[in-house]
Amino acid sequence: MALKSAMAVTGTILVLYLIAHMYGNLKVFSGQEAFDGYAHGLRELGYPLLPESGFLWIARVVLLASVLIHIYAVVILWRRAGRARQNRYQVKKRVQRTYASYTMRYGGVLIALFVVFHILHLTVNAIAPGGKSDSPYERLVNGFQPEFWYVTLFYVAAVIAVGFHLRHGIWSAMATLGANKASRQGKINAVAVAVSLIVTIGFLLPPLAVTFGLVSK
Repeated sequence: MALKSAMAVTGTILVLYLIAHMYGNLKVFSGQEAFDGYAHGLRELGYPLLPESGFLWIARVVLLASVLIHIYAVVILWRRAGRARQNRYQVKKRVQRTYASYTMRYGGVLIALFVVFHILHLTVNAIAPGGKSDSPYERLVNGFQPEFWYVTLFYVAAVIAVGFHLRHGIWSAMATLGANKASRQGKINAVAVAVSLIVTIGFLLPPLAVTFGLVSK
């Protein structure tokens, strides 16, 4: 129960971060000044109480801890489930891969790979399709030009995986935290679908807008 609770709580932290991050990404439609101003403003949050970029580093530590705890809980619970299946059946059977196993396990691997690429691309500026830039807006626009369609395709696949992960994760978190009562299942399902759709569409809009020429330098 402790592992499931940890997975639910850390998942909630990550969902809230995704919503905030999605909102920030949509600033790209307000132009370079607004987007770069937003990115710079994040570094000034809490100043002078915190040093410059202090809030960002606190957020990064919390997010990293949440991700590591979340992955640890998932792996341990997955192993326990595997051992339980082996103990239950003497003859090995091919277990049908379910929606949950695809979205939570294999989708999670794709998301992890994408996060590393995403940080190197748009945060660290170490990977720079289209050219490096000190401007977050220019990095985004440069990286999703039509000639870098494979970058956009990878981004789209990862974001869709995030959407499926969210859909199942929100439902599971509500069940773990005791909110998934029979009378509430319809509402919880609607919330899970709505949140996953909003986050998925919100993250897809900026790169696709760049690829199709709706956003440019």
